Amino acid sequence: MSAKILVVDDDSSIRLLVSDVLTDQGLSVTAATSGEEALAILEEESFELILLDIMMKGIDGLEVCRHIRDSVDCPILFLSAKDSVKDITGALDLGADDYLTKPFELEVLAARVQAHLRRQERILSSTAVSRGPIQIGEICLDMENVTVTRAGTPVSLSTRELELLHYLMTHAGQTLSRERIYRDVWQSEYGDMSAVAINIKNLRLKLDPEWRYIKTIWGQGYRFVTQSGLIEGE
Repeated sequence: MSAKILVVDDDSSIRLLVSDVLTDQGLSVTAATSGEEALAILEEESFELILLDIMMKGIDGLEVCRHIRDSVDCPILFLSAKDSVKDITGALDLGADDYLTKPFELEVLAARVQAHLRRQERILSSTAVSRGPIQIGEICLDMENVTVTRAGTPVSLSTRELELLHYLMTHAGQTLSRERIYRDVWQSEYGDMSAVAINIKNLRLKLDPEWRYIKTIWGQGYRFVTQSGLIEGE
């Protein structure tokens, strides 16, 4: 079965072009003309990826993302004519997985979509490997059921945050540079390295507000401390 993609844009020409190129990639595309329509569709259907325009009348893309991010695990890619660092980091801060500025090449968009779908598939396929839940202190990551809890309380993470948490926990005790994290989690040598810090911040807000687990090693990177490290540091 082909992956289901939701395309949300109030510009009919962009909506049609994006839908056509993704359909040509063998993907199943549903289109929404507004934020309101997108929210209604998401009440009834689930998708493997959402392409979301920011500047729309009524409920804009940022508000849609803010509304759905805690309940939707699939990658969210923003499309926007806004290209300032503040706009991009603000969108990533809301939980977006990627950001593409208009105008864009359709081939680049298709490649980005396929890359996110492959990454999502790797996360899901990794659950087929015999690998039990990872428990460090109060935090438990269960990749088989794609769940995260702290002290037994469920915590909702985006796909990117889940993948980053898994990477940090499976490398617990190691100091990981921002460049290494980006290379291994984002699967790229080049890109906006600030995405690492933004997603680390989101993980801390949701899972570790006291900074007990995810430590910043100044000038070196980040470290997810082991349980023994927690005991020694208390």
